[in-house]
Amino acid sequence: MLSHDFLAFVDYFVVDYATDIASNYQLPQAEALLQARREIDASLPDGEKTAGQVVVCITQTHLGEEQHIGYLWYKLDYKLRSAYINDFYLFPQFRGCGWGSEAMKSLEALLIQEGFKQIKLRVAADNQQAMRIYESNGFGVTGINMNKILGTSFQTPSKD
Repeated sequence: MLSHDFLAFVDYFVVDYATDIASNYQLPQAEALLQARREIDASLPDGEKTAGQVVVCITQTHLGEEQHIGYLWYKLDYKLRSAYINDFYLFPQFRGCGWGSEAMKSLEALLIQEGFKQIKLRVAADNQQAMRIYESNGFGVTGINMNKILGTSFQTPSKD
């Protein structure tokens, strides 16, 4: 990933992640944006060159030309020989065409070739499309994340 690609990734990621934070953790959007920015700055202090972190553009070839269709960000754990997917995003116009599964298969093949044994990730409970991609590629549910905002009554996010 080149520097300008990384900046575009960060621009997308902060807004998208903040929306998830606001929805899942019942935070105001402004606070969620600050939290998303803090987390990506802490996770990727050296940008696309941060050791142990891999951020790539997902591409496909169409009519002989490489086309950027999304992003994949994962962290490698060399000790446990595992990778943790922090973010996997396909641009809306490329969803539902099998590209997500192809990207997962490519990642899996690369990790196997490099001697890794496991891929981990977290997916929001209301992200049914992502769950379908992961489950159809052999991922299984290992737990459920929960939270409570102290001093308030929690309202379950709507499934709309």
